[in-house]
Amino acid sequence: MSVIDLERPPLSKPLAKALGLDGEGSVQVHDATLPIASIGSAKVFAVYGKGGIGKSTTSSNLSAALSLMGKRVLQIGCDPKHDSTFTLTKKLMPTVIDILETVDFHSEELRPEDYCFEGFNGVMCIEAGGPPAGTGCGGYVVGQTVKLLKQHHLLEDTDVVIFDVLGDVVCGGFAAPLQHAERAVVVAANDFDSIFAMNRIVAAIKAKSKNYEVRMAGVIANRSAATDEIDRFNAATGLKRLAHFPDLDAIRRSRLKKCTVFEMDSTPELEAVKLEYMRLAATLYAGTEPLDAMPMKDRDIFEFLGFE
Repeated sequence: MSVIDLERPPLSKPLAKALGLDGEGSVQVHDATLPIASIGSAKVFAVYGKGGIGKSTTSSNLSAALSLMGKRVLQIGCDPKHDSTFTLTKKLMPTVIDILETVDFHSEELRPEDYCFEGFNGVMCIEAGGPPAGTGCGGYVVGQTVKLLKQHHLLEDTDVVIFDVLGDVVCGGFAAPLQHAERAVVVAANDFDSIFAMNRIVAAIKAKSKNYEVRMAGVIANRSAATDEIDRFNAATGLKRLAHFPDLDAIRRSRLKKCTVFEMDSTPELEAVKLEYMRLAATLYAGTEPLDAMPMKDRDIFEFLGFE
């Protein structure tokens, strides 16, 4: 869900014009399912999952791990509250939509350094941002971000692009990264709500795969001591667990310290987490087989996850 930004000014006329008015002060993408320019040769991953499950922490640490492998990484936060990359950059960065608004959406006036910022170990960070809460669709912003990247040739020097996408219901706008991604990854905990949300995300990705190249890569178990329920769901639907990160306080503290786990003081538990991120990064970069997962109907998964 979007978060209201009380400091953000009302919708400007250039923003309204760029996005397309839909009623008083509201903006919508007229067809968020239309293809957007292809990203090119970079490996592209889209990370989804239940709200608050740790997608940004997972995405940032994965970006860090890929960079430590020597890869040129670009992480794109697709959440209006623009907090995807702050553990990489150590602060909240300006968003693409805000920067565009300052030049009345004349993108030719922008330079890459206006909206793209270097973070930990050279990871390039972009926060797409979004229209004010309740006034539009995030698909436009994702499209404009990719358009800027292509105009400025940033994707030509990138090995990996990671889209970190908000929320657990993949609507038209925030499904836009699936139009660019080669593989989609779901972050889930070993509990009812996370797995229920994952099932709906898998259904959305399956629907998108009819028209786009995106396919499921698998599941990252996060904030969980065990993975038995995730594994049971995977076996029933054709999914696969890619990695497992425990509910470790050091991981939580890394976000509070505005840093990646690779910058935290070493402990045996944290070293195991770092190794797991490096293993995950190597697995994804090497390429994963596409999973033809078959999601359950809501009533069926409700019964499947229930306790006897």
